[in-house]
Amino acid sequence: MRKHIVAGNWKMNNDLAATAGLITDLKRKVNNGDAEVIIAPTYINLHSAFESLSDSNITVAAQNMHQAKSGAYTGEISAAMLKSVGVNTVILGHSERRAYFNEGDELLTEKVNAALENEMRVIFCFGEELEDRKAGNQEEVVESQLKNALFHLDASAWSSIVLAYEPVWAIGTGETASPEQAQDMHAFIRKTVAETYNEEVAENVTILYGGSVKPGNAKEIFGKPDVDGGLIGGASLKADDFFEIVNAFA
Repeated sequence: MRKHIVAGNWKMNNDLAATAGLITDLKRKVNNGDAEVIIAPTYINLHSAFESLSDSNITVAAQNMHQAKSGAYTGEISAAMLKSVGVNTVILGHSERRAYFNEGDELLTEKVNAALENEMRVIFCFGEELEDRKAGNQEEVVESQLKNALFHLDASAWSSIVLAYEPVWAIGTGETASPEQAQDMHAFIRKTVAETYNEEVAENVTILYGGSVKPGNAKEIFGKPDVDGGLIGGASLKADDFFEIVNAFA
């Protein structure tokens, strides 16, 4: 049976002190529940976060990684480096990486392969832009992103894959996605995985929703049958808000 996950992507926020403070607040609030809780601090705070959370059930993830094992890639971090500080989960393909750093399907395929070769779990992000949604091409775009970056994998590799659907058009644009729209796309994603692999793979893969989940809408969104949790941005930077979202599964 697939698991529920609530993952907080802290992006380029929080220095060391702010990270420590937020972790302390989360440890007080988040305990064993119906969802795995993941936080993704900035690179330089990953090790301290891992050490601070070693006695808790909160998982630490990285926001990105390089596809190479090592080499002359100034400023980059490899899978082995992440694992050496206790990080075994990585977010790949986030809409901001795609938009601001030109990460496309070919590069993301290499990153996914590198992560899996290092026995890491991948939270793979994908989703359509506003123009795609307005044109009615959202399913074609999503299917293409999945096919190009993930559908070369053996079925067995999917035990290390978490999908995170990001409707980019509904993030900071003034547009809003309804819980029904989220469910429709999640159901399509699961159907697409089933058609490519089989029902077992599709039913076991966790699919997160990454479209501006907040305390006020989390329960309704997470109540949809094919939505298994959320990839949370801004709301994960406030302990009370993040706890309410996590508690939406209670």
